[in-house]
Amino acid sequence: MAGRAAGPSVVRTLAVWALTRAVLMLCVLKVLTVPGPDVTSDVSVIYRNWFDILRTGTFPLGDVTWQYPPGAALPILSPGLLPSVGYAEAFFALVLICDALVMAALLYAAHGRGRRSAGVWVWVVGVPLLGPTVYARYDVMVTAVAVAALLAGSRHPRVMGALTAFGAMLKVWPVLLLIGTARREATRRSWGTAVLVALGLLGVFALSMPGSLSFLTFQRERGTEVESLGSLVFHVARRFGWQGTVQFHYGSVEFVGPYVPLVSTLAQLLSVVALGWLVVWRLRARVWTPSTLADAGFTAVLLFTATSRVISPQYMVWLVGCAAVCLLFRSSRMGPPACLILAATAVTLLEFPIWFGHVVGSDDLGITLLFVRNGLLVTAAVIACLRLWRQTVTEPAASEASDAVAPARGAAEGRDDLVET
Repeated sequence: MAGRAAGPSVVRTLAVWALTRAVLMLCVLKVLTVPGPDVTSDVSVIYRNWFDILRTGTFPLGDVTWQYPPGAALPILSPGLLPSVGYAEAFFALVLICDALVMAALLYAAHGRGRRSAGVWVWVVGVPLLGPTVYARYDVMVTAVAVAALLAGSRHPRVMGALTAFGAMLKVWPVLLLIGTARREATRRSWGTAVLVALGLLGVFALSMPGSLSFLTFQRERGTEVESLGSLVFHVARRFGWQGTVQFHYGSVEFVGPYVPLVSTLAQLLSVVALGWLVVWRLRARVWTPSTLADAGFTAVLLFTATSRVISPQYMVWLVGCAAVCLLFRSSRMGPPACLILAATAVTLLEFPIWFGHVVGSDDLGITLLFVRNGLLVTAAVIACLRLWRQTVTEPAASEASDAVAPARGAAEGRDDLVET
């Protein structure tokens, strides 16, 4: 009966995936039009320009918009694998393939013991909620590597370490997934492998392509993006005469003016505080459930996304991917924050690209959208932290205390019985 019931469920899931992805492809191919700025220009103009530079054997040394680790050259160069297709069309097709690979991996993992299909549906629904932007950036490719790392982590820590290092070379955030590895052997194997693979990849890029670390300088110079949590200060301040401006600066639309460096610094300090909390959690955690690796990774990525100086729309797909892995496990308690992430992803589509002009203009609609989206992110982060702490620190400590009290109580009752006798 279970096997017969599973068949129609998988077919229904694949049908929804195929339908939603067809719509996404029609959007990026401009058969269907989404209001707002053209989100595909990053691929057809910026990525294509980088492609022409990278294939000469060097990184874009003079381009301040190049703010990615050296491994990012691989997805930018990947459309060259389909030379008979235009660059943008080839890129979209490769992103679709990565999306399909994530879907296949989640479907396969959902049938293990103690698993469920909820995580598959998070991916099926969450990706199209972001609209065409999700296929017009290379973040689905990075998320595919991160999902593979999380799925491999519990049984194959060395594989997880290698995948995490590779993901970090594409876009730094996958390194955060290592925070949830179980102590001792799993941590030694995964972290050690990650360090070795990362150093090896950096060495290969440094020897083969000049400027592999130039992205660090450009990343350091970034300010406060108009969609970030810190930007709300300036969106509101503009209504009271703040004398700053909005400019395309270091690859994103940012605020430029008085107090922007201060708010950017405070955002970085918040990220440091988030890292400190994660370290304290890891030191205090008493048990690792089957979902702890994914839950901790999701929480870490969520914390750093919410506190970042830059919250670009495509960052949401990182959270959708991590949340999908969490909800594969019946032991995970990340259901509420995952639902909040799906809601935040839907709101993100409204603020970019549909009503991005209202965001840039800091009008009532734009500010409301940002308050809602960023409020959902912050709320999800707080709930995820509380649930992770409760499941791995508070409840195990209470259980241990209860177990310790029980024998002592039994012994005391035994002595009382002896006296009464």
